[in-house]
Amino acid sequence: MTSGMDPATVDVDELVEFRTLLEIDREQLIGKRGVTALGFALLLEHCSRHGRFPRGRSDLHDGVFDFVARQVGEDGSEFGSYERSGSTIEYHRAQIRAHLGFRVVTVADQEKMTAWLAVSVAHAERSSRWRTC
Repeated sequence: MTSGMDPATVDVDELVEFRTLLEIDREQLIGKRGVTALGFALLLEHCSRHGRFPRGRSDLHDGVFDFVARQVGEDGSEFGSYERSGSTIEYHRAQIRAHLGFRVVTVADQEKMTAWLAVSVAHAERSSRWRTC
């Protein structure tokens, strides 16, 4: 959904262009059926589009939910039984991260980012303020 778009509407062209599961994505669904396939596909679609996993059903726009459900061949009525915690969803998340080339951020990553921000951003910000006075 593009920013500024009425949340009650979904642009069909946008669905087709940005929310269609590609063949390489569909390969990830092999061995998954029913609500498990739908849950996985929704996690994959959301993470591919937004760079994060949905926090819950409210993060999944109804139009996108229905579009992905049709692609997987599910009506979505059983989605409530997709477990949002536990080993299955953690395994799905790990598969999706590997598929998309993401990994979980570590403490070392956070320390490296903090150091970079301190040197590159904070220092530059401080320097630019002194020049404008």
